[in-house]
Amino acid sequence: MSSDTIIEIKEVNRTYIDEKDNTVEALKDINLTIKRGEFVSIIGSSGCGKTTLLRLIAGLDVPETGILTLDGQEITAPDPQRGYVVQQGGLFPWLTVEQNIATGLKARHVYRQNKAQVAHYINLIGLNGFEKAYPHQISGGMAQRVAIARALINRPKALLLDEPMGALDSFTRADIQDKLLELRKENDATMVLVTHDVDEAIYLSDRIVIMTPRPGKISEILSIKMSHPRDRGGSEFLSIRGDILEKLHLASARQELEYII
Repeated sequence: MSSDTIIEIKEVNRTYIDEKDNTVEALKDINLTIKRGEFVSIIGSSGCGKTTLLRLIAGLDVPETGILTLDGQEITAPDPQRGYVVQQGGLFPWLTVEQNIATGLKARHVYRQNKAQVAHYINLIGLNGFEKAYPHQISGGMAQRVAIARALINRPKALLLDEPMGALDSFTRADIQDKLLELRKENDATMVLVTHDVDEAIYLSDRIVIMTPRPGKISEILSIKMSHPRDRGGSEFLSIRGDILEKLHLASARQELEYII
């Protein structure tokens, strides 16, 4: 494995049994390497295995065959080195903003020596004045910022994002996208995002992984060469958007042909 590579996925397959006792092939022959400090987005139709793949990287699930590694070490269980943020944030409702952010430090028994980091991250995510607020007292966008800060305060080698902006309005989503880019720069973090939003993937990513419908395979990987900040209405952005939409359609069409055969 190259020293530039932080996540490596080799020949990964994942199947499961659904509620009707049918065998479902979620992922097939997944091979992917992610470089240190890279922002990679995974896109594809609903049910194509995007979240399954992210859960495997997080160590929340295990493959039938194949191997996933972080810095050369096999991923077999959750670990603070891989922060994980879901769509609804998953904040503890009985804890305040600052207490939620501190949970990872306390779980690792390093809170006392890193206590100042909680205030630092509250400032980074722009929630000064809301330190003592509970999750029900803040907006959905604020809650997602807290969830991201809670994951990043552990200084993970990789931050895994499962559609964290999916339930937010467009203005809040754009704000958090910009905040993610700031946090990435601040932490020099590797980020892997699952999203249905093509524009979001283009705006944030160094590379975009396009997956086929189930069984999920990697159809194509696109490098996005645009510099930041990116103009969502610019000709280059719109050209890439059109290209990806066409590739998503072709990936679906190819998969339907495989089923017919």
